Amino acid sequence: MSQHPAVAEFQKILSNEYVETNESRTEHYRSGWRSGKGSALTVLFPQNLVDYWRVLEVCIAHDCIVIMQAAKTGLTEGSTPSGDNYDRDVVVINTLAMNQLVMLGKGEQVLGFPGTTLHTLEKTLKPLSRSPHSVIGSSNLGATIVGGVANNSGGALIKRGPAYTELALFAQVNEKGELNLVNHLGIDLGESPEEILQNLEHGNFDHSYVDTYSDESGKAGSGKQASARNYQDLLRDVDADTPSRFNADPSRLYEASGCAGKLAVFAVRLDSFPVAKKEKTFYIGTNNASALTQLRRRILSECTNLPEVGEYIHRDIFDVAQKYGKDTFLSVKYLGTDRMPKLFAVKGKIDAILKKISFLPDSPTDRIMQFVAKLFPEHLPKRLLQYRKDYEHYLILKVSDDGIAEAEQIIPEFFADKDNGAYFECTGEEASGAFLLRFAAAGAAMRYELIHQKEVGELIALDIALRRNEFDWVEQLPASLQDKIDKPLYYGHFFCHVFHQDYVLKKGVNAKEVKAEMLKILDDRGAKYPAEHNVGHLYKAEDALVQFYKKLDPTNTFNPGIGKMEKTKRNCSCCL
Repeated sequence: MSQHPAVAEFQKILSNEYVETNESRTEHYRSGWRSGKGSALTVLFPQNLVDYWRVLEVCIAHDCIVIMQAAKTGLTEGSTPSGDNYDRDVVVINTLAMNQLVMLGKGEQVLGFPGTTLHTLEKTLKPLSRSPHSVIGSSNLGATIVGGVANNSGGALIKRGPAYTELALFAQVNEKGELNLVNHLGIDLGESPEEILQNLEHGNFDHSYVDTYSDESGKAGSGKQASARNYQDLLRDVDADTPSRFNADPSRLYEASGCAGKLAVFAVRLDSFPVAKKEKTFYIGTNNASALTQLRRRILSECTNLPEVGEYIHRDIFDVAQKYGKDTFLSVKYLGTDRMPKLFAVKGKIDAILKKISFLPDSPTDRIMQFVAKLFPEHLPKRLLQYRKDYEHYLILKVSDDGIAEAEQIIPEFFADKDNGAYFECTGEEASGAFLLRFAAAGAAMRYELIHQKEVGELIALDIALRRNEFDWVEQLPASLQDKIDKPLYYGHFFCHVFHQDYVLKKGVNAKEVKAEMLKILDDRGAKYPAEHNVGHLYKAEDALVQFYKKLDPTNTFNPGIGKMEKTKRNCSCCL
């Protein structure tokens, strides 16, 4: 591999330090977070935007496939190679080193570079009393801004919707196989690619904030949005026969937004939002799922101010997260979020090294962390544990500012009927505990499967979007499927009807057959999937998404094979 002519050119641009060809050292970057793995000619680590552009030029000149990768937190194998059956050499470009963040105005908008993390954005905005388009998700603390936009990532925030922008700077390969840099940031950065990228990286541009969608008088600007501005209206349409958000939604596919690595994104421009002055969290328990349906519909229809967050947890995932997510809970609580991205990265690299030792079990760091967590006393607040005994379904509802008074009126009135369940207003520690438990849920399902891998089968993880008018949101699987499942685990974002459904199968059950049967049931219900982790290599892309990908990447140079599309080259220039 090291003798490939492209590798020599990469080394001239980046130096040997940032060009990795050794298979054992590239394995971490060629492997998905949950599943998936493939081969690659090399993994590159550009340190600035100009070098990023230059290595892309080399890739295109040598007819290489390019797979973009940042924190690698996706759950559907979309940011790593998949198998060894590509028709060209594969180059993986890891963008984490390019992690600058630029404030526009007083932080009303931001420019995020390819490796800028959501965690960095949250920290930087906090002193300005601003908050980001979304908060750190349940899967991993290292997620990047660009990764979220590229994958239409959703999240917990009811008022803001999926990560979305129409303002981006990106490289694209056209139908003639030519690499072009497209500046749609709405900021004058110059003419040539290297001039544009140098000006951006060095801050040589106007940092003032101008709303490109409308000015202060309400007059339309360029008409380009830097967030999903109509999302609250979508949620409030509770009788609509379609989901509020899902990855293949054509209204959310725009250049970098939803591109899933079919473009090389250099920067995105996003709105930020004022921080709430006051917040209150309610913890709700019920044995009557239809009560939560009625509460959701009333709040979305009647309340002037929507809640900030409304997270659903079922009793089964409560139990699994309590036991198998305890180390995550304690790590975030006592070490803070600042250290978590590095700890995740170190953990992954240690596992990759120890994996080579034949007598060690899979994922030894997970097993050690699970054992150590057992030594600590009970970590969940007492009232959460009591509600776990009394009720099957839980809703964590956070409201803010003027929405507090509305919630304080509607919630006591609603739960005056004891058949609807009960609620309590959380203390700070109870609210923190409830949200940390929810945060730990996704990883806990994986941990359960790992610890019990001798007794159970594979894990199927689905994220689905139900119709906004869906009343029967609690899944009722046929007996033929129930008999194949060791543990069904349900949790999600209740007000937008996006649910995470994890199934730990029984030993020996064929996961592909079960998944196909489940997806058929979801199709019959009018659900959409995946809702917020993109198709990757695990799902078949819908027709509209296929056409979007082909428009962005007509030669199939970037991330070929996602959405179960072809991996072979399309529209080479010699055929035009």
